[in-house]
Amino acid sequence: MKCSLRFAVGISCLILVALWFLVRHFADLLDQYSGGSYLTDSFYARFHSGSFDLRKDAAHAHDVEVGDKIIVMAKLEEEDTDWVRDELPDWQRAVYIVNPSQKTLNDPNALTVPTNKGHESMAYLSYIIDNYHTLPRTIAFLHAHRSGFLQAWHVDAPLHDNVIAMRTLQIDYVQHSGYVNLRCNWNPGCKKAHRINRHVTDEVWTEVFSGTSTPPRNQSSSSSQISSTTGGGGVGAGEGQGGGSAAATAGDDTNRPLLQIMDKPTEVAAACCAQFAMSREQVLKRPVEDYIHFRDWVIATEKDDASSGRVMEFLWHIIFGMDAVFTFLSPSPIPKRFSCLLTPYTLPSMNLVAPTKKSATALFSDGANEVNEN
Repeated sequence: MKCSLRFAVGISCLILVALWFLVRHFADLLDQYSGGSYLTDSFYARFHSGSFDLRKDAAHAHDVEVGDKIIVMAKLEEEDTDWVRDELPDWQRAVYIVNPSQKTLNDPNALTVPTNKGHESMAYLSYIIDNYHTLPRTIAFLHAHRSGFLQAWHVDAPLHDNVIAMRTLQIDYVQHSGYVNLRCNWNPGCKKAHRINRHVTDEVWTEVFSGTSTPPRNQSSSSSQISSTTGGGGVGAGEGQGGGSAAATAGDDTNRPLLQIMDKPTEVAAACCAQFAMSREQVLKRPVEDYIHFRDWVIATEKDDASSGRVMEFLWHIIFGMDAVFTFLSPSPIPKRFSCLLTPYTLPSMNLVAPTKKSATALFSDGANEVNEN
């Protein structure tokens, strides 16, 4: 083979390999952003006259009564969060301003945080600490942005819209489960390749949980230690996503707090991105001192705003009693992709008004789109 031909073949191979990696990366991003679904929903909304108006009016079809439920969020002062008040009037609101101006600090009705660190975690923990004894029945922790393909890509509802997500959220399912991640897509955060979590190191795990009164639930590498110290219990211990009782040291007073830290599990994973809903009872399974400890860690750690927030993003499900690797229907066999939407959400089939479980089943059938763990 001539030198020039060998060179051409070699270059062609390199180009093909590069294209393969590029296509694979693009497919992964398309999966993360639910690009196909977003385009379909956008097309429907654009060419079906009145669909947006109908969606907006759905919450105002009857006299609105504020429920025993609240939306908690962190926002920059310049961010517009009026959409919560305007579009979700049946929800109470606790919107924390993380970078308050002096005018805001002087406002006795404004909600602020001790310091602007840890992304949304500072607001989430501050709300729990400040309202621990007067929590509503259902609490949804959300980001300040409502929608948008790039900004709210992690919202699984049609058009990545948190308003649709909240209107179709099944409160009974939240109460039954105790804790529900509002993102069903495992990518990123929960695919097999993501489960060796570089943010949650052994050192971080020990710092966060050491000294807390109840250990995180752990069915991974340290399950034998749990069995020996707690009899297999823990916050949220039990079948499925449900609750349980606080753990106690084996052979000792069952009411005595367990202060011994457990080993970090080998795998720590959950679907991103720190938006979740939970019941009051699930929050109360930890004493308020635990939440103060978690917030103190965020404040004191040398990790910056983004890094400390990322740590908390991958620990919320453990803090609130779920398995270290948290999937919907866990610890059942791996569910079909998006099948969880049949439980926490009741989503319509491209009809943004009057959602029904029947139409949700048509849109997210059990036989479609199996999870790709890799």
